Amino acid sequence: MAEAHAGDGGEVAEEQDWDEGTSEILEMVGRHLRRWRERAGMTQAELGAAIGYTEHQVSAVERGKRIPKPAFLDAADEVLGAEGMLAAFKADVERVRYPKKVRDLARLESDSAELGAYAALHIHGLLQTEDYARAMYKMRRPMLDEETIEQYVAARMARQAIFEQHPVPVLSFVQEEVTLRRPLGGRMVMRGQLERLLEVGHSRRADLQVMPTNREDHAALGGSFMLVDPHHGPKVGHVEAQRYSRVISERKEVRRLETQYGIVRAQALTPRESLEFIEKVLGAT
Repeated sequence: MAEAHAGDGGEVAEEQDWDEGTSEILEMVGRHLRRWRERAGMTQAELGAAIGYTEHQVSAVERGKRIPKPAFLDAADEVLGAEGMLAAFKADVERVRYPKKVRDLARLESDSAELGAYAALHIHGLLQTEDYARAMYKMRRPMLDEETIEQYVAARMARQAIFEQHPVPVLSFVQEEVTLRRPLGGRMVMRGQLERLLEVGHSRRADLQVMPTNREDHAALGGSFMLVDPHHGPKVGHVEAQRYSRVISERKEVRRLETQYGIVRAQALTPRESLEFIEKVLGAT
């Protein structure tokens, strides 16, 4: 069975994709955070330094423009002496963390024992920096308003909690070479994105591979896709096309994607060669 919904890349998500009341919940959390901070006599910068976030991030949460992670609320609660009042918002925030149409995908990712993805047009969402993701959403047409952009960016960043799981799932990504050279968001944004790829690759939290443009054989010309093998349930696929994407659970179709992914990984540069390649691209950016 294939279920259509909004996808990973940033261009495919629907604009009217959030539950009613999302903004109200985030603004309420922000108001309470600001009151507890002011009660403690701390500035945004001081609170950020105390809990490991920037002043800008604290400000964005207080203004209801950023969805705080559970760790943010726990840390702020402890530092500000809120006695559980801020931590109690975690359940409310979790309900609005993801756009409605990617919640199933986010659940699959968070439950994954193994995940592999091929990205043809842009850096995969799980590898994107905040600036790169924001640049992608700003390119959407029709244009999105700033509040919606920030909600999508926060949701994209929240999905990257997969790298913080223990144990970390077996993760692998194959990026098309052009995704490393297309300067989405500008030169500095792209440099930051390439540095992020190197950070992930050298940390050994995931295997990163590059599919060079000059390869004469290519098993994945049909476009981007992902395979997720969850701890609970059968392996599924996820494919994208234009503004739509779908989760594929039919075993025959999943096996076809498995075959494609195995071949495309064999055709791509090895992880070691890929990191060297990314370093060269970064040096020329």
